[in-house]
Amino acid sequence: MHYSDLPGLHGVLKSPIASGTRRLSSPGQDFPIEWGFRVNPDELKYTKTHEWVAIEKTSDGKTLAVVGITDFAVQSLADLVFIELPPVGKEVKAGEPLGQVESVKAVSDIYSPVTGRVVDANSHVAEHLEDLTADPFGRGWLAKLEVTDPTSLSGLLDRASYEAQCAAEAEEH
Repeated sequence: MHYSDLPGLHGVLKSPIASGTRRLSSPGQDFPIEWGFRVNPDELKYTKTHEWVAIEKTSDGKTLAVVGITDFAVQSLADLVFIELPPVGKEVKAGEPLGQVESVKAVSDIYSPVTGRVVDANSHVAEHLEDLTADPFGRGWLAKLEVTDPTSLSGLLDRASYEAQCAAEAEEH
């Protein structure tokens, strides 16, 4: 399935996907974090290394980035066996490794699409990789970062550019 086939809900981070949706807050943070949400792939930004990012402004004017890997990446990796998520508090720069994902085929770095500080990591997905495989744009989110350098957002791709890149990569293989 291609992510363009996934039903998207508008309201990027605010849409609960299950009746059991829980609201969590990161320690010491005022970021509203919903455990279950679904993003609209049309409203996301992407990296050339197959990460997606959803951007939200908090009530106090900070920028929060929710990061995941795309379904193209999940399908390319095939059977996932392990994921290493970043620890809360880790400072990352755009383009640097944020974590790793391992499949029966390979181990791949997950790169941070933005410069910032990790404020939450989806420990649920580390124990339930099937959620990443089945729902990379929802339950499969990986980390949430407070963006500390807004200029790091400028190098991200829109959906059309990302799809063109994926098509080119598919032709190469």
